[in-house]
Amino acid sequence: MRIGLMVGTDKERARADRLSGLLADGVAAEAAGFTSFWFPQVPGYLDAMTAIALLGQRTTSIELGTAVVPIQTRHPLIMAQQALTTQVACGGRFTLGIGVSHDWIIDGQLGIAYDRPAHLLRDQLEVLAAAFSGPGPVDIENDAFRVHSPVDVTDIGGPPVLLAALGPAMLRIAGERADGTILWMADERTIAEHVVPRISAAADAADRPAPRVVAGVPVALCADDQVDAARAHASEVLGHAHFSPNYVRLLEHGDAEDVGDTMAAGSESSVLERLRRYRDAGVTDLAARVVPLGADLESRRASRERTQQFLAAIGPRL
Repeated sequence: MRIGLMVGTDKERARADRLSGLLADGVAAEAAGFTSFWFPQVPGYLDAMTAIALLGQRTTSIELGTAVVPIQTRHPLIMAQQALTTQVACGGRFTLGIGVSHDWIIDGQLGIAYDRPAHLLRDQLEVLAAAFSGPGPVDIENDAFRVHSPVDVTDIGGPPVLLAALGPAMLRIAGERADGTILWMADERTIAEHVVPRISAAADAADRPAPRVVAGVPVALCADDQVDAARAHASEVLGHAHFSPNYVRLLEHGDAEDVGDTMAAGSESSVLERLRRYRDAGVTDLAARVVPLGADLESRRASRERTQQFLAAIGPRL
C-alpha cells in the first residue's frame, strides 16, 4: 500500500497565505517521501486543478491528484482541456479525481439540477476518454453532450481518472471506464465487502487492469485516552455524514457511523495496526488526512508534524 497525503481547507492560514502554504505542503510531502498528494475541490476555496498545476512546477516526482472535482461544474471538453494542461504542468504526474458531488452542493449552492448523476457521469467519461486519447478531433454525441471540437494540448497523454465511486452503479462505472476509485468515509469492512468486489468484478468483465483503490483516511497520533475525543473532533471538522445521503448509504455497508469512526487514531502501534487493516481490505493507496489536535495553534502544528513524520516513516511496514 502506497502512502500519500490528502489535504483540504486550512482556515487557520490567512487567505493571502493559503495558496503558497498549500504549495509548500506539497513540496514538503515530496521531500518526506510520500508517494502522492491529493487536494479536493471545496466550494468557495482554492481551485483544485489550478493549485495542482502550480504544484507540478514545484515538484519532480510525487503524484499529484484532485480528490475530487465535481463533474457538473465543468463541461467535459473544458474539463479535459484543464486536465491536460495540468498534466503538462505536472510532467505526466497528474491524476484526475472526479465525482458527482452531492445534491446540497450542486443544486443547493449552485442551482444546477442534480438529475441522473450516474448517467451524466457515463456521458462525461465518454467525452473525456476521447479527449484524452491524443491530439485530434473529438466527435461525441450522447444524451448529455454534443461535442465536435479539436483538442491540441499535449502529446504526453491524458491523466489517469479515478472516480469517487460509493454506490453499486458508480463502482461499476469506475471498474468499466476509469482507473479506480478514490474513497472518503469508507471503513475497512465497506472496502473489503462492498467496494473491492464490485469494482474488481466490473474491471475484470471489461478486460481492464486491476483498479486502484485510494482511501482517504483521517489520521492522528494521540494518547489512547484521547481517541474518542479525536474521533468526535474529526467528524466535526471534516463534515458529518448526515449532510450527504450518498455517504449515509455508503456507511451502511460497514461498521462506521461517521467519518470519525474511519479514523486511525491513538498510539503509533494503534495507528499502524488500523492502517494495515485498510491495506488488507484491498486499499492500494492511502491518502492520509492528518487531523491536528490541540487547544492552540502551536500545539496543533506540533500534532500535525508528529503525525506526518510518523506516516512518512512507516511506508516500508505497509
